[in-house]
Amino acid sequence: MAGFRQLHERFGQEDACSDLLVIGGGINGAGIAADASGRGLSVVLVDGDDWGHATSSASTKLIHGGLRYLEQWQFRMVRESLQERRILMEAAPHIVEPLEFHLVHSPEMRPFWMIWLGMKLYDTLAGSSALPASSALRFNHENSALKPQYTKGFSYFDCRVDDARLVLENVKQAQSRGACVASRTKCTGLSALPDGTGWKAELTCQQSGQTSSIKTKCVINATGPWASYIDDMAGLNAEHKARLRLVKGSHIVVPALYEGDQAYLLQLRDGRIIFTIPYQDNFTMIGTTDEEIGGDPGDARISAAEVTYLCEAVSEYFTNAPVASDVVWQFAGVRPLEQSGDGSENASQVSRDYRLSLASTPAPLLSVYGGKLTSYRALAEAAMDTLGDVFPQMTESWTSTASLPGAPKGEGTLVLLKESLQAAFPVIEPGVISRWLANYGAQAVKVMDYASKGSNGLLEAGPLVGPGLYKAELDFLINEEWAETAEDVLWRRSKLGLHWTDTDVLALTEYLRQ
Repeated sequence: MAGFRQLHERFGQEDACSDLLVIGGGINGAGIAADASGRGLSVVLVDGDDWGHATSSASTKLIHGGLRYLEQWQFRMVRESLQERRILMEAAPHIVEPLEFHLVHSPEMRPFWMIWLGMKLYDTLAGSSALPASSALRFNHENSALKPQYTKGFSYFDCRVDDARLVLENVKQAQSRGACVASRTKCTGLSALPDGTGWKAELTCQQSGQTSSIKTKCVINATGPWASYIDDMAGLNAEHKARLRLVKGSHIVVPALYEGDQAYLLQLRDGRIIFTIPYQDNFTMIGTTDEEIGGDPGDARISAAEVTYLCEAVSEYFTNAPVASDVVWQFAGVRPLEQSGDGSENASQVSRDYRLSLASTPAPLLSVYGGKLTSYRALAEAAMDTLGDVFPQMTESWTSTASLPGAPKGEGTLVLLKESLQAAFPVIEPGVISRWLANYGAQAVKVMDYASKGSNGLLEAGPLVGPGLYKAELDFLINEEWAETAEDVLWRRSKLGLHWTDTDVLALTEYLRQ
């Protein structure tokens, strides 16, 4: 509600007009809003739900070049993604961390020499990198989770990230640069101004039902799977619209399948690959699937068949294989992939690259199609460069050397912050404070702003609202991070939901309602 009120007060007046309205608060929309705000434009960013509630919080949570895309000859996309990997490691070291992958060689699949060449090409495209180069591996079955027939493979490095938190970092970046941001605010109407110099947008608060009409010079459609809906609302001509294929990717989380912090890349008999990734200390995440869907993307859910598929895929390689009853969390996201040709290619073969389509009639509107989590910053920069003629007053691009809000200011900063927070909250378990720093980075210190001072003069984080969640942290999430529901708190602001019971969730829901 607060974001909607601010939006209405700032731009809901007859004589007010923003430069840019970004519709869609996933990773691409948040990245574009941040980039545009830093170039001196007045920006409004809205999403009909929570920030990153759909595809952008349902990825495989990797910052990577995409080794498998080399087979599809998508060298430009892989090279750009590897360059972005380097940039994001510097921009957000608190949430982007290196991860070693073991690619298991199966003699029935791709030949060893072919994978070796792919690895060398991957290293070459990465250029100068802070990550180790790839190397051949021999698996020691005395301490390996793999079945005995798998004796060799490769080691290479990419990065992992909390995707939902990466979205939030970019929303915060946009707001810090002056953007007006409003979650749970849906665009319910879009019409060109009579002279074609901009748009009138009707925005509706999803909680109160209140509406606000604002004017803007340009609209960016960054709604991902819902892009066609906004294109149609704007009345775009057919030549400016993309043909989208909606492909569902599903993941499961199970208790840890093996010791060690390495991930595995497994080649499957159907030509696909899946990952097993250490997750939240005590779990393994497995994914992803590729299943084309129709209907409302918001209705996409993982199916029992997909759970079985992922479990059986792992059982081909691991001695300790999961079954459906082991699953503690499951999620599905919908990738909006642009169809090329007659659309006969398998969903796994459709390009993950992005395309930007700028329409000047009936008024300036830029539609974003496709894209990967890893390349969101490059996409945002390209989007704003595309609008150079619309906004000649724009300043130069800036995000390639900028840190995200939670990034520590120097080496050792997070260690010092941990010591400070532990001293400020001596009764809080060290694991909780470690989680604060892993989630919020340098901004974890803001939790102190929501603490109270006890009779002994020390800060108190308040009562436990649920396992591992103190009132001070919850108030921080509500006031600083737009959290409004239990799902926001437990799955997108944190992953505490992995440890909570249904009773705990109901208690939090009631607390938030009050």
